[in-house]
Amino acid sequence: MRSKLLPLLSFRTHIAIVFGGLVIVVAAALTFALGQMLKTQIQRDSGGALSVIAKNASQMLADGLYDRSREVQVLTESPAIWSGGLDGPEVAHNLARSQAMRPNSLWIGVADTEGVVKSATGGLLLGKNVKERPWFAAGIQRNFVGDVHPAKLLASLIPRPATSEPLRFVDFAAPIKVGGKVVGVLGVHGSWDWARDVVESLYPANAKARELSAFIFDRSGAVIYAPNGKTAEYAEAGMRLPVSLSIAPGRDGEDQPASVMKWQDGQEYLTAVVRMKARSVASDMGWYVVVREPVGIAFASSHDAMLRSLIVGLAIAFVTGVIAWMAAGRVSEHLTTMARSARDVELGLPGASIALLDSSAEVHALSTALHNMTRRLITLNEQMEDKVKLRTQELEAANRELDRQSRSDHLTGVLNRRGFEAQLKIALSSAKRRSSPISVIMVDLDHFKQVNDTHGHDVGDQVIRHLSDTLRQRVRDSDIVARMGGEEFIVMLPDTDAKGAQILADELVKVVASRQAPVAGKVTISAGVSQLDMKVEDLTEMLKGADEALYVAKRSGRNQAVLHDAGAMASMA
Repeated sequence: MRSKLLPLLSFRTHIAIVFGGLVIVVAAALTFALGQMLKTQIQRDSGGALSVIAKNASQMLADGLYDRSREVQVLTESPAIWSGGLDGPEVAHNLARSQAMRPNSLWIGVADTEGVVKSATGGLLLGKNVKERPWFAAGIQRNFVGDVHPAKLLASLIPRPATSEPLRFVDFAAPIKVGGKVVGVLGVHGSWDWARDVVESLYPANAKARELSAFIFDRSGAVIYAPNGKTAEYAEAGMRLPVSLSIAPGRDGEDQPASVMKWQDGQEYLTAVVRMKARSVASDMGWYVVVREPVGIAFASSHDAMLRSLIVGLAIAFVTGVIAWMAAGRVSEHLTTMARSARDVELGLPGASIALLDSSAEVHALSTALHNMTRRLITLNEQMEDKVKLRTQELEAANRELDRQSRSDHLTGVLNRRGFEAQLKIALSSAKRRSSPISVIMVDLDHFKQVNDTHGHDVGDQVIRHLSDTLRQRVRDSDIVARMGGEEFIVMLPDTDAKGAQILADELVKVVASRQAPVAGKVTISAGVSQLDMKVEDLTEMLKGADEALYVAKRSGRNQAVLHDAGAMASMA
């Protein structure tokens, strides 16, 4: 059938069909190559942004678990708190203070060795026996951090909005020792809502438009946090970690780059999986933080670029076919040359383009059309590359801003605990290299709870900002001011010994007491001073010394600064 039909077509028609088809092949090849290149670039850039969110969330979760566990341990290792008995007023005061500093701590309690609760925030479970609870059984032996679990004894005692998910806790516990003997267990039930606050604080501004969503899975691959209050729904549906545990990122291994994965709902998502790197053995939960974005949204720009390139290619193919039909009588000698050039363009060889031929007006028009077509496609390619570069720059800027936010305190603008620890390590390296001293001042507002109770938390925030501004105004540019949490600040003083730090601390106490805070009026501070012992080279001991000195200042009447003295502190304990 074909052998009888084709001879009826004119030579010019044959040429038009051949050239039109050739242009379509070239356009399709360039479009496919462009699409694959853009898809790879977008997967790297968008996937990198997802990985940054997952890594930051993982780091903040790990820091939060470690910090809370460390706070519990510090409390249990302070004999002065427990010397009056597990149900003494000093215990109740410190439990209430700890809960005020950590609002997500919904319950803090102390149980004796038989499991009977002797003191607790809000009086909840007072007198109840918790000996069978996992946190007590583990906490009487060692410093313990428990995985996420639903509330049991406290489920009916702590109010919960009707539209929220069931109340869930992360437990922290440690043995209380007095004179080397275990006398009880300190337990903390932290609200799992903390994980939601951490994750949502790291979402970029366009997270909703991009339909970004973050999940947390436990070490077995079961979901323990899902966005929009759907954790229980996803758990009942059997949602699991979208990557096999055998190939998931390990605790000490490198995180895998983001990739396209198929989830349990049958949809494909660009997915970043990061395993939480714990800062201590007790806080190693083995969690995985996963951030995903639908592939339809992630690669939308790539699909649009391919479609536009294909439309342009088809239009040029039509024009080329018409020109070829008109110039068929004179182009035969140039067919081989143009076909070879077209193949070079299709293969993407450097500098390849359709040669400009001028043996006749028709050949010149055809070669010019093909040449312009390839230049147009290359121009589109370059334009898309520019757009990809621009988006990469925007993503990098957003990532830098996320990193800055994760290191700064949102209320005062000074460094937070994480940012301070990084600066402290840098300062220590410099001090060791130059053999210069380094000291810290731990500062805490006196009776801050009364300010909140009397004037409200908004005024409390103004007082905290007032203290932050005062500290920054009175220290050197080389000194570092950071907010450690609640009303507690720390000032790091490079090139300053304990004597110089004590002088500055006394001055800060006087200056704060002499100024009027917004609404609240006169407020005072207590301060603890400690210098790093270069022979020991232990930052933890320096910070612990400052904290102990602060505690002494509090006990000695507040509104004063106390220099850490290891011997004196031991005698007071």
